[in-house]
Amino acid sequence: MNYAKQLLGCRGLRNFWTQKKLDFGRYALVEPGNVSPFKPVPETIVKPAYYVSGEPTPGPAEPEIKTEKQVSRMRDSCKLAANILKTVGDSIKVGQTTDDIDCLVHKLAIENNAYPSTLNYRNFPKSVCTSVNNVACHGIPDDRPLEDGDIINVDITVLYNGYHGDCSKTYLVGNVDKAGRDLVRASEICLDESIKLCRPGTKFNTLGCFIEQRAYELGFNIVPCFAGHGIGSYFHGPPDIYHFTNDFKGVMLSGMTFTVEPILTQGRREIEIQEDDWTAVTVDNARTAQFEHTILITEDGHEILTLPS
Repeated sequence: MNYAKQLLGCRGLRNFWTQKKLDFGRYALVEPGNVSPFKPVPETIVKPAYYVSGEPTPGPAEPEIKTEKQVSRMRDSCKLAANILKTVGDSIKVGQTTDDIDCLVHKLAIENNAYPSTLNYRNFPKSVCTSVNNVACHGIPDDRPLEDGDIINVDITVLYNGYHGDCSKTYLVGNVDKAGRDLVRASEICLDESIKLCRPGTKFNTLGCFIEQRAYELGFNIVPCFAGHGIGSYFHGPPDIYHFTNDFKGVMLSGMTFTVEPILTQGRREIEIQEDDWTAVTVDNARTAQFEHTILITEDGHEILTLPS
């Protein structure tokens, strides 16, 4: 899950749902639907402080170097998140609502003695983010049925044994046009190829410089508003991983864990934050796609923690 600390290229709150779509292919523009009530979490599940308050406790001031015990717990939480994402992805079909997806994520997290991390994080009302077509990220699940030709990003984070695991993937729904398939494939390429650069001594800004250039080569732009982030017992913390060319400081060190999660768009880079304070849509109604992994920096390279079993 992205949380933009620095909203680069983002506009203020305004309803942009009715703007005419430019010619970015064959797909439906997403309009806000009805959101079902907040789902309770059983007493047996260990909950973060924000479950009640809506406000997370501060993360560390600097990127954390994790111990072997912490890394072991991160592996467990990330594996669970990845396995839930795979199960959800296998279920996606035309006619399914994004609220159906939320119900499944919530159920799977609870069954595995985990807390769905997005639930009430800064008052986010659901257990997963579902972002369809022109929604760049942080889409709130509702009663809109998925349509033939949609693309949907499902962003899952779970809190398990005190540690968060975070991953996302964009799925094709039914018969997606070539423009949409190309966008989704390019987004996955940008993530996969950038992760290969992760190792001790690599500057954090190396990722953004590479991702923006690779996206351009593939015919797309980067949405710069939202960053990857450090993760552990905290949901979001340093380092910030920007996905565009930048000069932010810092280098990767063994024991660091963080997410890489570029969002590619067919059109302009700017987005609008909707009146729900979460849903981010493109100003030109272009489609976007995103993929995300949580990464551990090892002594001689990296480990992708969010691979399913």
